[in-house]
Amino acid sequence: MNAPGVPETRELSYAQAIREAMDIALAEDERVVLMGEDIGVYGGAFQVTGDLVEKYGTERVIDTPISELGGAGVAVGAALTGLRPIFEFQFSDFATLAMEQIVNQAAKLRFMLGGAVSVPVVMRFPAGSGTGAAAQHSQSLEAWLGHVPGLKVVQPSTPEDAKGLLLAALDDPDPVMIFEHKLLYKSKGRVPAGRYATPIGKAAIRREGRDMTIVATSIMVLKALEVAKTLEAEGIDAEVIDLRSIRPIDRNTVLASVRRTGRLICVYEGVKTLGIGAEISAMVAESDAFDFLESPIVRLGGAEAPIPYNPELEKAVVPQIPDILDAARRMANGQV
Repeated sequence: MNAPGVPETRELSYAQAIREAMDIALAEDERVVLMGEDIGVYGGAFQVTGDLVEKYGTERVIDTPISELGGAGVAVGAALTGLRPIFEFQFSDFATLAMEQIVNQAAKLRFMLGGAVSVPVVMRFPAGSGTGAAAQHSQSLEAWLGHVPGLKVVQPSTPEDAKGLLLAALDDPDPVMIFEHKLLYKSKGRVPAGRYATPIGKAAIRREGRDMTIVATSIMVLKALEVAKTLEAEGIDAEVIDLRSIRPIDRNTVLASVRRTGRLICVYEGVKTLGIGAEISAMVAESDAFDFLESPIVRLGGAEAPIPYNPELEKAVVPQIPDILDAARRMANGQV
């Protein structure tokens, strides 16, 4: 039982936390509608929406045709008319078919119309590798959308943030893109009951440390924390930052950490080239934090290859715990 004045928390899965956020939003605000392929009776490709169609009906939990471009366009149009749509792509990869609506419409209309309208659409993207779904169903494309002015892009790594960031996204007047790693849906953690919002654009320090900073996103946060435990036994104290939001990026938290530790490793699943780690590295290089670095920055990202179907090859093309551990040890020993 929680102490008086302390919000009740329960252990929920990542998927359950997202569903709870949508349930709260649907109950509180009649403008909120869910849209996407097979999110109704089927409950969603990853069973996140569950039985919400039975609770709120087919006018608010809407199965869209197999047309990502069409569905995304309807969601953007609905937001322009005053609704608060949450649009789910079955797989983040399928958003490539809807980039015109996301990049040319949702992201730009507020600017092009001089602020006369806003586009409060939330889009959910089940992303990442590890499920054996092969090259067209396993990508991490968050950096694509992070490149676009007018969009906000977040990557929750915990059930608590999965709920809190979705509720924050619904309160935001601009389009918010939420990338949910598919391997996290069954992960569990403590989640506050009721409504709360996790600030968009604010990173979380998951572990404090003095010897190096590991900035990670999404599922890589969990891997970085495992690495930090191993390093602790070896006398190496790693700070782990969960970026949470890649547009906007929490510049202050990252730079302050690098000034303290003097070392930086960036870990992300998307392809290394032109990825999130490149932006973080440039941000440090262009600031006074650069003067505090005691070794070169290390980026660990995805390989220059489509995600293979073979499970061993699939693991090999994205950073794993041994890769992060090796990089951290080499950095601590002055080998990079």
